Parts: sequence; C-alpha cells; structure tokens
Amino acid sequence: MTRTKPSACATPQPRRRIRCAIYTRKSTEEGLDQDFNSLDAQYEACAAFIASQKAEGWELVPDRFDDGGLSGGTLERPALQRLLALIDARQIDQIIVYKIDRLTRALSDFSKIVDRLDKVAASFVSVTQSFNTATSMGRLTLNMLLSFAQFEREVTAERIRDKIAASKKKGLWMGGTVPLGYQPQGRSLVVDPQTAPTISKLYDLYERQGTLSAVADAASKEGLGKSPRRSIADMDCSGPDASTTAHEQGAACTPFTRSHIHQILTNPIYAGRIRHYDVVYPGQHAAIIDPARWEDIQTRLAKEAARPRGSRNTPAPSSLKGKLFDAKGIALTPTHSQKKGRRHRYYISRALVSGRAKDHPDAWRLPAITIEGQVAAALRSYLGTPTNLLALQAAPDTSNLAALPTLAKRFADLSQADLLACVESVTLTDGKAVVRLAPKAIAQCLGREVGHLNVDALAFDAPLNLRRRGVETRLVIGDAQAEIDMTLLRNIALARDWYAHITGGKTLGTVAEETGTDRHRITQMIPLAFLAPDVLAQVVAGKQPTGFTSEWVKSNTLPMAWGAQRDLIAGL
Repeated sequence: MTRTKPSACATPQPRRRIRCAIYTRKSTEEGLDQDFNSLDAQYEACAAFIASQKAEGWELVPDRFDDGGLSGGTLERPALQRLLALIDARQIDQIIVYKIDRLTRALSDFSKIVDRLDKVAASFVSVTQSFNTATSMGRLTLNMLLSFAQFEREVTAERIRDKIAASKKKGLWMGGTVPLGYQPQGRSLVVDPQTAPTISKLYDLYERQGTLSAVADAASKEGLGKSPRRSIADMDCSGPDASTTAHEQGAACTPFTRSHIHQILTNPIYAGRIRHYDVVYPGQHAAIIDPARWEDIQTRLAKEAARPRGSRNTPAPSSLKGKLFDAKGIALTPTHSQKKGRRHRYYISRALVSGRAKDHPDAWRLPAITIEGQVAAALRSYLGTPTNLLALQAAPDTSNLAALPTLAKRFADLSQADLLACVESVTLTDGKAVVRLAPKAIAQCLGREVGHLNVDALAFDAPLNLRRRGVETRLVIGDAQAEIDMTLLRNIALARDWYAHITGGKTLGTVAEETGTDRHRITQMIPLAFLAPDVLAQVVAGKQPTGFTSEWVKSNTLPMAWGAQRDLIAGL
C-alpha cells in the first residue's frame, strides 16, 4: 500500500480588519468640564474592550464621537450623525458603546440605525451587555431590552403626569413661569408686595374702562405699562443694569399688550386657584383678587368680547373677487388656509387650484389682506389728488375748482371697503398693476353722469414691486417703503450676545440656562453673529432681500464666509 505524500501547508488567510468607532453620550452637561468626565470613562471602557478583541481583527479608529449634554430621545445629535455618515461611506465597520441607551433610547430610532448598519454589513456592540447585532440572538436580546426600556420610560411619564395632576388637585403650584404678582416658595406661591399692586390696578382699570385696549392705554399713562421679563434673553433694555434679571432690576422692560392683560384678567391663580387643563382647583396660595370679583370680571369679559365664541373662523369677504386678473386676463381665485385655528385668505392663479405649485412657477399666490390693502392705498393716492379728479371729468367744470380739494380729501378718508367698491378690475404684471375704476361708482362720488366721465382717466398704472419666494409672492403696489425686520434685528443682537458668552468660556448649556433660551434656538440663530458688515447694514436699513428672515435662518445653513453669504442672501 503506497503512502500519499502530504501536500505543502496552505497559506493562512489574513484575518478580516474590523474598524471600530466608539460612541459616547451624556444627557446633561453636568461634570463635562472636569478633566476626566463620564464621556472619558465610557471611552476608556470601550477602548479596553476593543483592545481585548485585537486577535479578532478589531482596530480602534482615532476619531472620537462624543455627544455631551444631548438627550437620547432623538437622532439629531452632531457626533452621531457624523458617525452614521461614515458608516454609510463604509469607513466604519462596527459601533462600540458602553451601554445600549448611550446610542438611543427609542426602539423606533434603533430600528432605523440597524437598517443603516445592515445595508453596509456593519454591526453594533454594547460593552457592558453581552450581545452584538451581528447575531440573531443578539438582535433578539437587544429588541427585548429596548422594549422594556421604552415601556419603563412611558410608565415613568405617566407617573409624573399623575403626580402633577394629584398635586394640583391639592392646590399645589407645580412650577413653570412664575405669574406676575407672586414669588415661588416651595410648592406654593407667596404674594410679591412689589408687583401685586400692579395686578390689582389692572383689574381696577378693567372695571372702569371695560375694554382691553382702554386698559392698555390707561395703564401706560399711569406708569403701569411695563411688565417684567422672565429671562435675560428676552430683555432689550439698555443701561448699566441691562444684564441683570427682571427681579434684580425691580423695573419694567416691555409694555403691557392686550393679550398679556387678557391673560392676567383670566388667570384663576389670582383668585387663589390652580388650573390643570380645563379643571380649576382651590389653591393653597393667597388670592390677590377676591374670587367673587374675579368671577364677575370673567362674565363681563365674555359679554364684552369683540368676537362671539366661534366667530373666529367666519370667512371674511374677498373684496377683489372677480376683479383681480393676471397678465393673461385670467381671474385670480379667492381661497384660504387654516393654521392654528386662524383663517388666512389668498388670491391664487387658476393653475394652482388643481395643479401643484412647482409645476407652475409663474403662478400667483397673494395674501389677500396685503393685496387688498395695497390696492386701496393706490386708490387713495390717485383719487385723493385734485388734479386726477379734474382729469376724470370729460368736460371739467372750472367754476368749481375750489371744491376739488374737499372732494379729494373725502376720497382719501374713505374706508378700504368703500375704496375697493370703486374698482372694476386690477391687472397684475411683473412691472406694474393696471387699476381700472368702476364708472358708476366714480360718477356717483363725483356727482356727475357716467357719460360725462373721461374714459381714459378711469384707468391708471401703479408701480408694482414683486419679489417671489417660491409660489408665495410679496407684492408692493406703489412706491416701495423700507420695512425693517425688528425680529431679525433682535435675533442678530441676541446671537452676538450668546457668542460673547461662549467665547468668554461658558458652555452652550450654561448660556441657554442663564438666558432662558432653548439650546436648539441658540444653535439655529448663532450664525447671525457672523453676518457680513454690508449685509448687516442692509438689515438695519430694511433693504435686505425679502426671503432673508429669522424663519429662513431656522431651516437653512448660513455660510460663515462673507462672500458666500452675500451670494446666497442676494438670491432670496
């Protein structure tokens, strides 16, 4: 029997290289300024675990992915998004975390992450929980843990809601914005001797004046027209005490508005009660206003309301219905939208009634209140000029020239509804608006027969300044006036103040807490601190592009480079 000669040993296959990235997260910023914090502890534990798997080909990538002070309830975290982008680019093979809840606290979010990992054959490993998503058993264990974690969070939230409801039922104050006239004292409120008289005075004024507008005017005249701010971020005072809080100032920063006065007059807390949603309970704090008096004022407010309950959604008449046309002679259709219980009226091109806005870039969508007001302003200017009234007459009565200024003033004083009743048509083009007057209405106002009117003078051109932002259109008929965006200016000032705090060594969370501002809002608005000088000058003068607003900044990225800023903003 012959023996088979053994073959040469096969060359061992190289072990697969697994690139591992460590992700760490902490929900609060507490302790992050320490030399060795929670993020460092998580990183060291994960790094040690990766080193123990060196024989399996695990390698630690040099970049760190730390999200300090961010909740696990959302995936919108900078370091996590950067890590997932590298996963998608196949530059990372495995995510290593200290515990599963460091990556996410929501089962739905984790499902999204696992789907992205599966697409590129990547996996996820928890150091302190013995499983990984590369195996079916690991996935089952993980889903069970996440399900219980989510259940625990929901039960905790229910307990908190029940506790708040039970506490308010006992008349306890459960926090929030401290109402004017009180100071917090544990789970109750005590009357503030400095501001409580202001509340009493407002109730006195309403009983005497009877309307919110009259109360606001009277309060301003009596020196009560100021309400303390609740946070530094909202304060716009100047002077040496501008950086102190409202309570430290002991002074006012903004005038009372009608809505603020209404809120004070209808707040049951001033009658010694606590509201929980639609239910009101007796409170444990002292009342500033006698409860019987407070009830009488509620009845009076209901009776003297400017609008009966339920009338808010009553559609307003579209005064230019059938009178507003585009350059092709097609009438614009009145329509409306509903937002937060309020009706917003528009005039839109017929193409938008059944089609989509992106399919008709030249279509009109004009806010009704704006276009109606501007057409009325153009009419008031035209009919309020004596020479134009003279030109409207085919055979002018020169013996009655002295009466023309009085007649012109009568036209100028007409209400918007009466002015728009004098319109026969308004034709819009990209360069002008052609306004044609209704002969019968004009003849009646002039006290002449229709046949005695100068037909050529019944139509006049008004300059049309048009700026489009998608299908939404801003329209200015007549001479365009500079409109200073005070909201944008205020946000620029706030962004500069926030940036000064941050460069002074404070964390984002500290700035948000000290200024009473949401961290997310600071992140959105702080690019305004780096506006190019010429762009800032345009904003101050009210000459910036219409599309450059605070709302635009919230949802778009503003470049830091001034040249890129100018190019982007100029196209808005």
